[in-house]
Amino acid sequence: MNSVAGINIARFILLLLLQVVICNHIDFLGYINPYIYIIFIFLFPIREDRLVLLFVSFLLGLMVDMFSDSGGVHAAAAVCLAYARPILLKSAFGMLYEHQSIKFSSTDIGSLITYISLGTIIHHTILFSLETFNISNILSILKKTLFSSIFTIILSVLIIILFSRNRK
Repeated sequence: MNSVAGINIARFILLLLLQVVICNHIDFLGYINPYIYIIFIFLFPIREDRLVLLFVSFLLGLMVDMFSDSGGVHAAAAVCLAYARPILLKSAFGMLYEHQSIKFSSTDIGSLITYISLGTIIHHTILFSLETFNISNILSILKKTLFSSIFTIILSVLIIILFSRNRK
């Protein structure tokens, strides 16, 4: 097993544990819940096969669902995020993505925040829409999406910056 696979397995397990042990128990004001497990999907190696990312994202979401007793909404939202990831990477990083030369540890902070923000909003919109599954509660869905997204984006960017080695 190479070091990239080992790092990804460790990241998968660590983020899953942080999510189910700490973050699932944060329910600030009824609307703010961080979902940091999606960092795994954001940081998954770009050159890996896309089907592997979709499958591993499904597994990650399914595990969060099993611990959260949430009936598959995390699995669905995680797969949607993994599916949208190439578009997000292209819109946030442009030519760096075209040339497959993105290194998250050395990208500029603006592109990183754009990438994390777009992905988080997509994930949370799908997650809370499926969780509520009632169009008459659209304001509640939007409120949960907005506040949880802000908190998740801040935590995700901080975690990525703290744990990347050679940040500018």
